Formats: sequence, C-alpha cells, structure tokens
Amino acid sequence: MSAKMLTGEEVAKHNNKESCYVIVHGEAYDVTEFLPDHPGGQGIILKYAGKDATDAYDPIHPPGTLEENLPKEKCLGKVDMSTVKQEKKEESEEDKQIAKNKEAIPPLDQCLNLYDFEVVARQVLKGTAWAYYSSGSDDEVTMRENNNAFGRIWFRPRILRDVSTVDYSTSLLGWKSSLPIYITATALGKLGHPEGEKNLTVAAGRENIIQMIPTLASCSFDEIVDARTHEQQTQFYQVYINSNRAVTEKTLKRAEQRGVRALFVTVDAPQLGRREKDMRIKFDDVGSREQVENKDNVDRSQGAARAISSFIDPSLNWDDLHWLRSITRLPIVLKGVQTWEDTVRAAEMGLSGVVLSNHGGRQLDFARSGIEVLAEVVPELKKRGLYSSNFQLFVDGGIRRASDALKAIAMGATAVGIGRPFLYAYSAYGADGVQHAIKILKAEMEMDMRLIGAPTLKDLVPEMVDTRALNMHTSVPSTNAATVYERIGTAADPSGSKL
Repeated sequence: MSAKMLTGEEVAKHNNKESCYVIVHGEAYDVTEFLPDHPGGQGIILKYAGKDATDAYDPIHPPGTLEENLPKEKCLGKVDMSTVKQEKKEESEEDKQIAKNKEAIPPLDQCLNLYDFEVVARQVLKGTAWAYYSSGSDDEVTMRENNNAFGRIWFRPRILRDVSTVDYSTSLLGWKSSLPIYITATALGKLGHPEGEKNLTVAAGRENIIQMIPTLASCSFDEIVDARTHEQQTQFYQVYINSNRAVTEKTLKRAEQRGVRALFVTVDAPQLGRREKDMRIKFDDVGSREQVENKDNVDRSQGAARAISSFIDPSLNWDDLHWLRSITRLPIVLKGVQTWEDTVRAAEMGLSGVVLSNHGGRQLDFARSGIEVLAEVVPELKKRGLYSSNFQLFVDGGIRRASDALKAIAMGATAVGIGRPFLYAYSAYGADGVQHAIKILKAEMEMDMRLIGAPTLKDLVPEMVDTRALNMHTSVPSTNAATVYERIGTAADPSGSKL
C-alpha cells in the first residue's frame, strides 16, 4: 500500500466506469477492473464511485474481502477522511419508523418463546434484512412444512419415573454441549445487528452450546473465533466449496489452526433457490432506474443472496469428498442430505455424519422436512449395521421448541440445529437476546423431559413418540399475498411494497 495519504478530492475524481475508486473504512481501493466481475453487478459499486462506501459494504462483506480479491497495487492507501465530502443522508420514513419501534420494544424477559423474537425483530429490521432472513424459496411450502412436520409427531409419555434430576447435556462429534441443540450457520449477520455473528459466539460461549461458523458471515472468520468467551468453547465450520479449490484448502487449514472442531460441508446448494421476498426488494441499494433495468447485464435473480454466493462450485460431487478428506484431519459432516440413500452412502464412505436439512426451506420447494427424512434414515442405517455413535445424525429446519428437539432425539438424532430464531433474537436484543433464547430452550427442555418421563437424553427412545402421521401430509401453495407474494414494483416505486 502507498505511504501517501490520499485526499477526498483525489478519490472523487475517479467516479466512473473508466476509473472507479471507493473508500472503505478510511482506505481507498481501485475497483475499476473488478467492476465486470462483481457478483452484485456494476451498478451498486458505481453508486459509490469516488465516495465512502463503508455503510453499504459492511453488512455484506466480512473485513478483508477487498484485500483478498484485489491485487496489492489496487489497495491505494489511507484517505484523510476530514477531506472527504460527507453526503447528507436524509432519514427515510422506514428508518424513522424503525427508530420508534426500537424505543418501544418489550423488555427481554417478556419474550417467553422463540416465536416472540420473530415478532419483535420484524418491527426493528429494515426491509432488506427482513426479506433476506425470512424468505423461503418459491411458494415457501417447504419452509412452512419444516415446522408443520413436528406438529404431526405426538409424544407417548411414561409415568412414575424418577425425574427429580434432569440432564439434557450431550456431546456432538465428541465435543460437550449443555443442550442437544447447536447454532447452525446463517449468513449476513450484520444486516440484523452491527456485531453480526459475534452475538451468536458470545451467547453460545455463555451457555456452553456449539456454534457453527458460516462461510458467508458478515464478520470475518477470525473475528468470530476471537469472540469466544473461553478457550474451551467449541465451534464447527460450515463450508461452501469454492470453485477455486485452492481457496477452500487455504480456508480449511486456517480453520484447523484456529481450533475449529468439525467441518459441515453444504451439499444442497449447487444453485441458489429463488427467494422471492429477497428478489422483490433487491434493488433498494442499486440506484437509478437505468440500473434497475439491468443495463449491466448481471443476473440479479437472487437478491442479497446473489451478491455473496457466486463462488460456490456447482460441480461438487461424491468423488470430491476424497480430495476433501485428503486436505483435512477434521471430522466431515454433509449438510443438506435429504434421502436415506445419500445418508447410507455417506456412512459407507466413513464420514462423521449428516445434517438432514433442506436449507431452511430456501432451496428446493416441496423438499421434505429433515425430521421426516430422519424417520426413514434410521431404519435403513440399522438394517445395514451403520447406525452407531461414529456416524451422527443432525436435523435442522423449523425447530422452535425444545419439544421439537426431543422428538428428533427420540427418533435417533444426536442434536438439532437452530438458525433464524437466533438471528431474530440478536436483531432485537443483541447477544443477550440469543442467550435468553437459549435459556428459554433449556427451561422448556427440563419441563418436557420431566413430563415425558426421561431423566436423560438416553432415556428418550423411539417408543416415546408416535410418528404414524408424519408422512401423511398434503400441502398447497399459499395464496396469501400478505405473507408470501409481494406487489410488483412500478416505475414510480421499483422496489415494490415494503415487506
């Protein structure tokens, strides 16, 4: 980087396609040659050409992104920010309303269940953030089904058992957890809170549960690891395989060095699903009508998701797992398995487990819920002698109560993952919100285990659940325009209605 400090006037001269500089955190970058390759299109960068782009950059990109993707000579050096013209930002009506809502949010102790956090978060999140966090693919049938499926499983409680002491602690891949619940990977954490995924790290450490670090976090990997509350805190790492395998190899080596304990390889996203809530609101930060009409010939079909995921390799296949095992000593779990056939194949390959998941209903609509897949997976593994503690089963998607987790444990899962509710919790209340959500789950867990008649998780057996109705479902797309479909934008209002 140059030792010379640039002025705002110098940077402002480079404000077009032919010469495009941007300022991020007081540093200037020449992104001219990067414009055609930007996953979100040229328009969003050109909107900030010659200006300070920090506010737009931060929620989407972890620190170091520019340095990692630009040649060194394109990192121009520090800018004297006192010379940078600060554009007057008019507070939008949305911002004004959100500020009012934040002042009126209920005290944290009034949140009695995980659903409450979603209600509060809806009031304090910007439309772009809510669209990204809450959306499912297409008609959102699978997203609704994820939760509905648990409602078709009923308990068969046992009585007259000594439940004076209840122990719901367990271990995941050999690592202790105070709950059979982990924080699963979710992207773009800073859309909800300035501290992003670090909120999850802090709460997980305080309550001794395991956090899965996402590849597509807003915070950097090192920031998330450094936020651990104690040395023994366990973290897993969720991996999207990069088309440039050298990048993935470097990332995994770094993860091992920093003490990550397992890799969860996402296998259900060779292409992103169509998340229409996100798509409706995708143009908010693009700028002019000309850009909205896509003059830069960039595929904008994925909204916010598009801007962060173009590196994912759609050619990933079973043979690549041999390469993956050759470059890491960490346990490998496949995240996004949706049939017993693929689960059996993973077990036969000697992997450490699978997550039965449909990506939170954000990929293939009408994919079955993870809990329904679990019901067919366990018998097939047992039939082949593959059901053991050496191959662990995890489930995510739609889990909102401790009772949901207990149903999965009774059916043969090791633990379950929860994502969105924790995002909503910290969007409204920060790390304290996530910690409170975990405490709610612990309280529910203790009560439910007593009422079921299971003093420990090992006492939860298949006979304690009635799953006969689990696969007896019919589902039709919702026609409720207020919850799924959004008004198409007009020339006067290209973004459409607010969510």
